Amino acid sequence: MQVILLERVAKLGQLGEVVKVKEGYARNYLLPQGKALRASQANIDAFEVKKAELAVKNDETRAEAQKVAEKLDGQKFVIIRSASDAGALYGSVTPRDAADAANAAGFSIERRQVVLLNPIKDLGLHDVRVHLHPEVDATIHLNVARSAEEAVLQASGKSIQELAAEADAEADFEIAELFDDIGGASRDEDGSDDA
Repeated sequence: MQVILLERVAKLGQLGEVVKVKEGYARNYLLPQGKALRASQANIDAFEVKKAELAVKNDETRAEAQKVAEKLDGQKFVIIRSASDAGALYGSVTPRDAADAANAAGFSIERRQVVLLNPIKDLGLHDVRVHLHPEVDATIHLNVARSAEEAVLQASGKSIQELAAEADAEADFEIAELFDDIGGASRDEDGSDDA
């Protein structure tokens, strides 16, 4: 099926191009979303009349998205989740969670604008792309932690696994010191009996 694109569509074409797509893609996505029209002669003629208006509208929405992207790009958001001692989440962080965290901080993002290439299933810092306009993207940083204190530690550059290893090493050292103290005390007792 041939359609006229009413806006830029990634990996498909620019505003005003007539492209050939599969019927299901046009019928189920492009046409209902208002991203394209069927390429009939009447629609082509109507598009030519509205072309300048659509181009101006596209420029305005791109400019607005660019302003939001400048404020949003590089922002850090904390998401608190339950996780195992090894750092694996019980569940995962979804695009909705990322959008809710950004919205709580005063931004206006829809979950469909959040692009997760892989599901977030572990604690730590994660970069997430936000698709604000077909031509404008921003990157946000999600700090997924079990508590606000843990989020602060992660933000400083320490991972949960490193902190656990440090705590284990410190506990082992304290136990070794304790046994050294007990061993020294028993030697003292043995030495005083001989004298």
